[in-house]
Amino acid sequence: MGLTYEIAAGRVLAPFFGTSLLTWTTVIATVLGGFSLGSALGGIVAERPRAEALRNVRHALIATAVLMAASPALLGLVHALGARGTGGMMASVVIVFFPASVFVTLPSPLLAKLAIEARPGREGSSLGFVLAAGSVGAIFGAILAGFVTLPLIGSTATFAACGALALACLPFLRDGAQGNAGVTVAAAGFVGFAGLAGAPVCQYESGLSCLHVVERGAEVRLVSDGTVQAAERVIPGEREDDEIEMALSYTDWLWARMDRDLGPDPSVLFVGGGGYTLPTKLLASRPEAQAVAVEIDPLVTEVVQRRMPSAGAMIARTGYDVSDGPGPEDRLGIAHADGRVFLNETDLRFDAAVMDAFSSGSVPAHLVTRETFTRLRDIVRGPVYVNILDSPDGRLARGTNAVLRDVYEHVAAVRGQVNARGRTNILFVASRAPLEPLPTLPETYEVADISEARVFTDDRGWIGHR
Repeated sequence: MGLTYEIAAGRVLAPFFGTSLLTWTTVIATVLGGFSLGSALGGIVAERPRAEALRNVRHALIATAVLMAASPALLGLVHALGARGTGGMMASVVIVFFPASVFVTLPSPLLAKLAIEARPGREGSSLGFVLAAGSVGAIFGAILAGFVTLPLIGSTATFAACGALALACLPFLRDGAQGNAGVTVAAAGFVGFAGLAGAPVCQYESGLSCLHVVERGAEVRLVSDGTVQAAERVIPGEREDDEIEMALSYTDWLWARMDRDLGPDPSVLFVGGGGYTLPTKLLASRPEAQAVAVEIDPLVTEVVQRRMPSAGAMIARTGYDVSDGPGPEDRLGIAHADGRVFLNETDLRFDAAVMDAFSSGSVPAHLVTRETFTRLRDIVRGPVYVNILDSPDGRLARGTNAVLRDVYEHVAAVRGQVNARGRTNILFVASRAPLEPLPTLPETYEVADISEARVFTDDRGWIGHR
């Protein structure tokens, strides 16, 4: 139960603060801190008379159930009150997840004491069995959260299920510790209400993604973990395929660069499917082109097919599973895999590549290292295009620039307008051969001035945005 709660905590944070090493480190440290304090307090409770100790444990389980079920709503409230940035994220985690982590482990010392008392003379093995049972439960809880509850029922229902499991332990606590039945019924009612009536954190949710589709007039946006991943404009009435309109300025630059650099029938690798906007534009404008899009989460592809009109139509018309190979009319290969794993294992070769993979608002660390781009150079004959989000001269921008200049002879970079959080799209093109400059840049874009830095490697790389 404790590990299920911990993993669900990391998932539910993503729409508010993203998913990164910083968020997971804070969640793990906070929950483990709660476990430690709960165990210490539970030890004091275990020394009290049995009836009193059992009553205290019952109260702790009821508090655990209520706090776990209320966690998503409480997190939304804290965020609405202004929690932002790294400090806000850390405060939110402590306020929302620390109390339940304390109460959930408070019963453990009493259980261990009861197990030891039940087998006089075999205290060592009794304690060992209790600790082993706790570890097995943690393993089961982690698997349950990652493979079952979060993908199938979502974060809100997972928290309610943790609360229900805590309440399910109450009948096993007897010996005069029945407690107040009204309080137990009220807690059960609250947990049930939170699970059934609580607003889902995500419109579409898997173990990897928290997705929302936002329609604003003629524009459809795909939002993942609070960050806009892709957008397209819907053109009413009849239109030709090459009239597909992209709605994000960074894709305008990437497409202008690709349109200038690539021939009439290129084969292009896209690491990060997102809204499949650029593959759709490529295939619509170049009837002989081929594309392979690597998207780690099948849910993203499913949502794009259902909700993004142009990209969904292109997938339906020309999409195929890369592992099966293309048919006569197939032009858009789709691989549901981690981008780095695909790069390491593929036998395919390409004329160009677009690196546009994100986890929340950050590029996964293992996709911006010297080793990644060295492998790309081996399998991609032409230019490589990269999109990142960072401050204009931030650590990720400097490290990515250093990697590209270490691997490629020619590198150019531009950046967009800085947002309220101090971040912007920074776009790179890297190539063995010289690159012709674009005659114009999209509005609000300018050439990026990036400082020198240490090259990211698999051993020492990027840690991620909050």
